[in-house]
Formats: sequence, structure tokens, C-alpha cells
Amino acid sequence: MNVSFKVYISTILLFGGMKSYAQIFHSSENKTISKPADTTKSCCTTAIPNRYKSNSNSTAPEGMVWIPGGVFSMGGDNNQARQDEFPKHSVELNGFFMDATEVTNSQFAQFVAATGYITTAEKDIDWEEIKKQMPADTPKPDAQTLKAASLVFVPTVGKVNLQDYGQWWNWSHGANWKHPRGIGSDIVGKDDLPVVHVSWDDANAYCKWAGKRLPTEAEWEYAARGGLENNIFTWGNQKVDEGKIHCNYFQGSFPYKNDGVDNFTGAAPIKSFEPNGYGLYDMAGNVWEWCSDLYLNSYYDEFENVKLAKNPQGPTKSFDPDEPSVPKRTMRGGSFLCNESYCSGYRVSARMKSSADSSMEHLGFRCVADK
Repeated sequence: MNVSFKVYISTILLFGGMKSYAQIFHSSENKTISKPADTTKSCCTTAIPNRYKSNSNSTAPEGMVWIPGGVFSMGGDNNQARQDEFPKHSVELNGFFMDATEVTNSQFAQFVAATGYITTAEKDIDWEEIKKQMPADTPKPDAQTLKAASLVFVPTVGKVNLQDYGQWWNWSHGANWKHPRGIGSDIVGKDDLPVVHVSWDDANAYCKWAGKRLPTEAEWEYAARGGLENNIFTWGNQKVDEGKIHCNYFQGSFPYKNDGVDNFTGAAPIKSFEPNGYGLYDMAGNVWEWCSDLYLNSYYDEFENVKLAKNPQGPTKSFDPDEPSVPKRTMRGGSFLCNESYCSGYRVSARMKSSADSSMEHLGFRCVADK
């Protein structure tokens, strides 16, 4: 990789711009649960045929569960919550179906076999498009840098500055959903692992083929809460590192020593941990999950004086003050790289964002469908 370009993407883009440069959450150190100062950073084509029609009744399609409609309080519940998780606000949702698990390698392979779809991470980068997200004087990188690639996690050799994300992410040529660790890796025997290295565009294409859609952020958070009210996690308020293991996360010293107490140091097969109150698996940890919404840092402010928001669909425009020129989409749920010392993304209200063409080793999705 061209050195000047590598420095640029690791220090200026902070992994949030082009095809795979993803922002990562940090946990906040605010002392109250009022809206805090924002001092931390968060970690489809029309030709795709539908696989089947959406059901018209509340009998759940195969692999999905029914999430009954209701009202809940959306937003941060503890001192780790970031500014974009406030203010908490009341939301009313219609009922919907949701995949009980994250979409797996096996399911995604069926989609690719049926459609011939090629994911974002498998395509070379279009410089004419990506330069629109960069300062006007950014030099064009060399041809090799623009080859198809995605972000792969590489543990550091010891303690590092956690503000420097570039130390544990490798822009790996040949990394994609079929080769999650890059060239030489594969998904043989890993049918039940969540598919990763999928962009928002890829996830959207799969959903259309399956006769489904991506969840809104409101639907995702409501479902993740599992019927519990104002709890921090999908299982309740017990800390992630207390009591039994609730999800797949990074135990040990991030980003260099994962103790693997949960028996995994990467993504885990679906249903490796207990489901939440709605029967949904891995709504915390394992892999981040795309939502349909655009990301706007101040979006929740729009509901400060609204008594009840009904079926919110997200903002009509995107803005991230960290990267003002880059439109973003939202992600939820945390991943196997989340750790209390660095990232508490497994909280039900935690938000992450990146451009629609981003892909990385700990990012997947699940689908929803209307009644």
C-alpha cells in the first residue's frame, strides 16, 4: 500500500470512508446518563429476484420469530452511552418478523449461487467514486491499493494506543465473505458461522432476494431488548464479564490478548449462546449487524419534544462530524472484538456507523419482514 495513502486512511478517515474503513466504538467515561459530551468515537440492484413472497399472517416464516408490536424507551441506559444515544425517547412499533440468527455463510452462498451476485469486497475500488469522499488534493493511490480487499483484524504484539485503530486492522487483498481471514482462508465446514465482509449494499441485495428487508434501528433495538425495559444488555443489567457468559466478546486485554474464555477468538457459530426473551440469538456480540437507517449524529434530538415516535425510519440525510463528507449507514449489536476496556458495543443502545460500501471481518446482518 502506498505509504502516504495508508497514513491518510488510518489517521484521517479512521476507517470510515471507502469500501472497508470502519469506525469503531469506544466506551464513554461520562459520569451521568444525561446527554454527554461526544468525546469518543463509535466503532441494490433492481435485477435481484425475490426468493419468496413475504407472509401475510403472523405464522413465522422458517428461521424467523414474531416480534410483537409495542412501545419502548429507545436510547442509552448507563454511563457508557455516547452522545448519539441520547435523549432517550418513546417509540411505538408495529409487529414484525425477524431472523432468529444472523445470516450464515450457508444462506449467503445460496443467494450467490442463485443470482451470481458479487460482493463489494470482491470488486476493485472505483477511484472516481471514492475520491468524492476525500479532500480535493488527495493523490490517487497506486493500482495495487485499489485492488479488491477488506479489513481483517490482526492482534497487536502488546499494549498500544487505543486511539490508533490502524494498529490492529489490516487492509487485506483477497479478504471477502469466502475468505474471511484473507488469502489462504476459507469457509469450508463453517456453514453455521455468520457471513462477514458484507457491505450494506450486499446485505440489502440479499434481503431483496429473500423477500425481506434490513431492520430499522428502532426495530433492531426493540427486538434486542427482548421485552425487558430500560436494561443495558439484551440479557438484563448484569455486566458482560460477571456470571455466566452471555455472548461472544473479547475477553482479556484488547487488542493483543484474547483469553477466549467463551471458547471463541473470532466469530462463533449461530446459536452458540442463549437467546433473548424474543428467541433471538447473538443480538449482542459475535458480529455487528447492518440496519437500514442513514446515520445522523443528532437524529435523536428530533424526538426530544415528541411524545411518541411511531415506526421511525431514520433520518432523511446522513451526517457524521468525524467525516462530514461521507454518507453513513448504521450498525448494531457489537462483535467478538468488543471489550469493556475499549468497546461496549454489545449494549442494546450502542450505535456504530460506516459508509454503505464498508466491509470487515466482524460485520454481518440479519433480516426482518413485515406481517
